[in-house]
Amino acid sequence: MKREGSPFKGVMTVALKEAADHMTSARMHLIMLLVLLTAIGAVYGAITHIRDTTSEDPFLFLKLFTTAQQPLPSFASFLGFLLPLVAIALGFDAINGEYGRRTMSRLLAQPIYRDALLFGKFLGALLVIAIALLTLWLLMTGLGILFLGLPPSGPELVRGIAYLAATLVYAGVWLALAMAFSTLIRSAATAALAALALWLILSVFWSMIAPLVAGVLSPVDPYNPMTLLSNFETQQVIARISPQTLYGEVSSMLLDPANRSVGPIFMSQLQGALINAPLPTMQSLVIIWPQISGLFAAMVLLFTLAYTVFQRQEVRA
Repeated sequence: MKREGSPFKGVMTVALKEAADHMTSARMHLIMLLVLLTAIGAVYGAITHIRDTTSEDPFLFLKLFTTAQQPLPSFASFLGFLLPLVAIALGFDAINGEYGRRTMSRLLAQPIYRDALLFGKFLGALLVIAIALLTLWLLMTGLGILFLGLPPSGPELVRGIAYLAATLVYAGVWLALAMAFSTLIRSAATAALAALALWLILSVFWSMIAPLVAGVLSPVDPYNPMTLLSNFETQQVIARISPQTLYGEVSSMLLDPANRSVGPIFMSQLQGALINAPLPTMQSLVIIWPQISGLFAAMVLLFTLAYTVFQRQEVRA
């Protein structure tokens, strides 16, 4: 039977309703309070370190994101570690929660297609994350101006906005993963545990697994130096299966203009280059475009999985 009208009619209605529910939920308030406190601690440590060690730097504002003071890591490291938890918390019960409350059949009894319902839930959660990221970025900008006395320059502003966009795509990957588990697993608690287990493996243990797998696929011959390079390249490929690795490479290129590569730097790449000379923003974006494309492709692939499974599910009470 052919469907009538657009399958995406009502997407924004669902998205705004989901965003309002998330913004007023106690779960979201607790998570954002944790992120806010850790972000303020990281920025305060960075400001203290910059005041003590930096006298003149053309990209002083970007150091707020990357400077760490023991025992606190940098703001970018904090965000890469905690943002998946925020995305998983928003998406692990997006679909199975409706089944658990027995409201799915009533929702789809309205003049709305499944397409609009799933897209709306995804966009609503992504909108909440975007608002939270923009708030954090503006807070950091205000703290930097207040304590350092220097507003961000034009190139720093462009890099900061690009970093904000890349971070939103990174959060979208974990949100799509959580929604995929929410669609595949009817129990919300089991879906949350599955998503957290995969996050733990890819974020914490993957850096230990990648060298072991690379050693098996590309063993190192002590009498052949070329095997060292082959092993390193294999290790990089395996490590980039993790979204956190891709996000770390994107962050390092955007927030440190002196970086020229996400991998090993050969002498041919340094010919005619000035030591510590910053790269233009467009060149940095060209270097990390494969990483950004990989994150976006992972988000689309995981959402497609959730979409395909949801379209085939029985929703009648």
